[in-house]
Amino acid sequence: MAIAASRPLDMPRQQAFWLLHLAGWSAYFAQGCLYAVAHGKPSGYWVVPATAATMGALVTLGLRFVLRSYWNLPPRRLLALMIPLVLASSAAIDFVTREALVDFCETCRPTTRLEFVAYSLGYIYVVLAWVGAYMGIKYYRQLQGETERALAARSMAHQAQLKMLRYQLNPHFLFNTLNAISTLILDRDNATANRMVQGLSSFLRHSLDNDPMQRVTLRQELDALTLYLDIEKIRFAERLRIETAIDEDCWRALLPSLLLQPLVENAIKYAVAKQVAGGLLRIEAERDGEQLVLRVIDDGPGCSAIEGDQLPPGKGVGLRNTRERLHVLYGDTGGFSVRNRERGIEVALRLPFETSQTLGD
Repeated sequence: MAIAASRPLDMPRQQAFWLLHLAGWSAYFAQGCLYAVAHGKPSGYWVVPATAATMGALVTLGLRFVLRSYWNLPPRRLLALMIPLVLASSAAIDFVTREALVDFCETCRPTTRLEFVAYSLGYIYVVLAWVGAYMGIKYYRQLQGETERALAARSMAHQAQLKMLRYQLNPHFLFNTLNAISTLILDRDNATANRMVQGLSSFLRHSLDNDPMQRVTLRQELDALTLYLDIEKIRFAERLRIETAIDEDCWRALLPSLLLQPLVENAIKYAVAKQVAGGLLRIEAERDGEQLVLRVIDDGPGCSAIEGDQLPPGKGVGLRNTRERLHVLYGDTGGFSVRNRERGIEVALRLPFETSQTLGD
């Protein structure tokens, strides 16, 4: 009779089965010996529970083979198959055990067919208990395996989604950068073109080499953002003005890598590039209780179709990607909002304030 225990269930299946199987029938033998002592049986009576336990262990091994072979049958068919086998197993245990019992009890041998049938069902509860325990554990492990596979599949989908969002570089940025490089080459400004190529190479290498599942400090994020802005500064020169306002304790806060780049790119595209005089881009970071608040602000013309979490259809791909990344990573603990200012747009992100120390690194 198998005994369910949480630790054995975490072992390899074969090892767990033999541990539970042998431990269960050993416990059954010990219970039989205690019964003999309590009822004043002769000293050699231990042979009876030993015989019952040995036979039980052997016949249930046969039941295990049948259960494993026909496990995928529909429940009703499996039940119909097991009922006669359980009855036969009980009769087999009783037949062999009774041969040992009659040495201590002459009147225990069945004399009629009815007695034989009644005695043969004497161990049915033991066999049913073993079968129930075996099937319960097997169903548990099967459910556990399905749960683990479902979690693994969800994790893989989660990672794939994050990587897709993270690697979805705006083609406008690449097109404009390459076009600017081409123009510099035609103007024979090779030094500037070379700096731009090197900057683009450094930014793309950083973007592709860093795992989007890993988080970086805000300082590392702004260092990576500088690689991108250096390219844009070559394109826009004095038209692009940048300001930062970072609270001192925010530099060590953790956030997903390249989280701010799509927001900055969006601001340059709609606020700086469309104005002859260019524009101002401001990046802010502050701590609000247990949250890190990041803001990307521009002084462009704004957009009446953007407000709260509503984005205009067909535009703001970078904003949508950022909002989706926050939702996938942080759920309800993250926040994303866009609002029009008196002049320009402000994008605000909220995420849990975490550092390497709070995560136990």
